[in-house]
Amino acid sequence: MKFHPEQTTREVAIQHPEAIPVLESLGIDYCCGGSKTLGESCQAKQLEWAKVADLLEAAEAPALGSGTDWTREPLHALTWHIMDVHHRYVRSATLRIRHWLEKVVAKHGAKHPEVLEVDAVFNTLAAELAMHMMKEEQILFPYIDSLARAEGNQEEFDQLPFGTVANPIHQMMAEHDDAGRALAQIHALTNGYQPPADACPTFHGLYHGLAEFERDLHQHVHLENNILFPKAVELERRFLTVAG
Repeated sequence: MKFHPEQTTREVAIQHPEAIPVLESLGIDYCCGGSKTLGESCQAKQLEWAKVADLLEAAEAPALGSGTDWTREPLHALTWHIMDVHHRYVRSATLRIRHWLEKVVAKHGAKHPEVLEVDAVFNTLAAELAMHMMKEEQILFPYIDSLARAEGNQEEFDQLPFGTVANPIHQMMAEHDDAGRALAQIHALTNGYQPPADACPTFHGLYHGLAEFERDLHQHVHLENNILFPKAVELERRFLTVAG
């Protein structure tokens, strides 16, 4: 058996990306809460370990060449992927979801006041994510890319005012935690994205869009927290040790 309850959910997501859909379907956190073990996560969700292990074992590996192992790719490729895929998605999905929210609140807000809360939480989350992504794109990611180029070409690089890269990374991870809490609140308010019996097509579209938004952000944060950030910290440590 390749899975055991002492493995952290982060380790599972990194080593077995084919298991991520299973973790998602079970509501097991592998990004912000990735330091918890599978056993702890099963206990918290009141899931039977043997059944979870069977589901993980049954997860099919992607076909050869259909996926990218980001643990083996250069950092500049990963930062570009995050911006081109996940940052782009967040911006486009935010516009769609805000449009749906406006319509659903106007039509159903009186009977379903929970959508008013969803509207408030999502708009705060969207504003915070916009600022978060801007900081990554304008400051953190360019620094990581320049550090990688400097090591590869044995060039000098200018350290930015934040000192070690661990400082902004710590801030980004704290903001990821905030986003995770906001999504958990939305998940609870929407009863796991289950629209009410009288929901119109727009209501259904809204909840489907919110569920998709949550899944994408889990993948997004996983790539940063579990792969990009640890590799960047190690790269800077290694480079500064050699340079020093």
